[in-house]
Amino acid sequence: MHHIGTPAALLLLLIIALPGSGHPLAAAEDAAGVQSASSALRPSPWGFTSSAEWFGEYPRFDPLMAAAGARWLRAFPEWNTIEPMPGARSWSSSDALVASARADGIGISGGFWYFAHWATPKGDTRSCPLKDISSWSSYVHDAVDRYRADIRDWEVYNEFNGSFSVSSDKPKDYADLVIAASVAAKKANPQARIGMSCANFDLGFFDRAIKAGAGGSFDFICVHPYENLEALIAGGEYGFLSMAGSIRKMLADNHQRPGIGLWITEFGVQSPVKPDAMRDGVQADVLAKGYILSLAQGFERICWFEARGPSYGHGTDFGVIRQDWSLRPSYSALQAMTGLLGDEPAYVGWLNLANGGYGFVFQGRAGPLLCAWSSKGPARAITFTADVEVADVAGKASPLPAGKGLTLHSSPVYVTKLPGDLVTLAKANAAKPFPWGGDYATAREVSCLLAATNTEKGISQVNPQTTVVVNLLDHSLRRSNRGGGGEGIYAYFRADPLFASFGNAKLEITVVARLASEQPSGMDVCYESLSGYHATGKRWEIPKGDQWQEHSWTVDDANFVGGWGWNFRTDIGGSPGDVLIREVRIRKPAADGGSAPPAKGAPAR
Repeated sequence: MHHIGTPAALLLLLIIALPGSGHPLAAAEDAAGVQSASSALRPSPWGFTSSAEWFGEYPRFDPLMAAAGARWLRAFPEWNTIEPMPGARSWSSSDALVASARADGIGISGGFWYFAHWATPKGDTRSCPLKDISSWSSYVHDAVDRYRADIRDWEVYNEFNGSFSVSSDKPKDYADLVIAASVAAKKANPQARIGMSCANFDLGFFDRAIKAGAGGSFDFICVHPYENLEALIAGGEYGFLSMAGSIRKMLADNHQRPGIGLWITEFGVQSPVKPDAMRDGVQADVLAKGYILSLAQGFERICWFEARGPSYGHGTDFGVIRQDWSLRPSYSALQAMTGLLGDEPAYVGWLNLANGGYGFVFQGRAGPLLCAWSSKGPARAITFTADVEVADVAGKASPLPAGKGLTLHSSPVYVTKLPGDLVTLAKANAAKPFPWGGDYATAREVSCLLAATNTEKGISQVNPQTTVVVNLLDHSLRRSNRGGGGEGIYAYFRADPLFASFGNAKLEITVVARLASEQPSGMDVCYESLSGYHATGKRWEIPKGDQWQEHSWTVDDANFVGGWGWNFRTDIGGSPGDVLIREVRIRKPAADGGSAPPAKGAPAR
């Protein structure tokens, strides 16, 4: 299975073994007036994290991140660091971490990362099930008890569904860990909160873990939607905005209590190690959009990966601080956003601006403000009925007189001194569905007609640069791009979340295509299900000739939530030739076996 854009090795939060620094927490610190992190149990959403490569630099990057407005660091040493031998615990590394964060006014969002090597069946730090889960419970209890005044929130493991665990039944083993952690943690501190966590946006894993027994044993749920965030570079806002609703549906379908917290504890996009004005600017824009869109749909804590950036040998990294400690534009974007919105921003509602521009109103530090942008080229200028002030993504502000136009671009802007009528309108919109998709809740068919500018009616093309625009007679369409690298054999798509969402669904996926040359080619479809992404295994050998051909695949277990930012893709792997693609469609088969009517306005066949 293939990720688009983000190398798997870069999705890590590896909390490393920290050298003991000899700074145990002491009651004398509180007595001396050091800020207790219990005061850090405030509802601020602004968080960050670090990779293993530079985690030991937290005494240096914590103050910088605090100055940028961050209020949470997602971090804790590994169990194996704290207890390398049974019963031989040393808390010096975690004591130092917590004390340093306290001094900088940052709260710790904790986690039980990996295993002690002596507790696993293979003698490593990743294998499960544990030889005796009571050893895990004892460690969890004592960690929660020791830091009860400073850490209330604890994630169970880091990306257990991904490459950081070895298990023959991951949902069951993870459920057992969650249950044991919940019991032990709440015995140590009834106010402790336990979170389930996953790599990417893997709701199928959560679904299976809850059904395996984890239900009722967690207080918040954490996702790492790197691919959904990266899709914002190419206009993926509507898909991103569907995440909270998909999680809520998954929880409701599993009869979990309302009010479970939704968190993003890792997301980020990369920029080159060396300064690059264009790509650094993209990272800054996506950071602001990611936080704003997350807040608007109800995520409570949002952690950017990462503070100081490593290169991992790829020439790019996620950090808002470079390896040489210079500050990226994304750092300025974070600082500007938190400065304007304040420590506890309150979402007011959305505004559908000119030509589909995105607008979100918040109660900020100095009153209501609007964050706005356009993802598909410059939007028609908008005007205001009173004088306002407009700040760019870096916080540079300038006045805008009443009646003078403001043209929205892809980089977000903040409008302060917002007229009251817009605040009232945003409040009225708050409980309504976001308006930027179509009305496909009752549609039986959705489609995407591929061209230089696609005609998207319930299906959007994700990462369209994997295909090439070509002209054929009097119109354009798209061709696969085998010569462009590994991604060129795929075309990625996402269905409107109102049309298909969490849960098993029977869908018919249709592709209209033809050969691009005399060389033969075949195609399969890989789609998203509750158990992950799967190819149908039913390859279509496209007939020779210059006639358009149509082929359909029916799947019974589609689960379209955008776990990796897309729902299905065409795949011509193993073929010597490229393919011209004119159209893709998804149809919900009629319950009575008859034909399903297309969505209103679907392209002609």
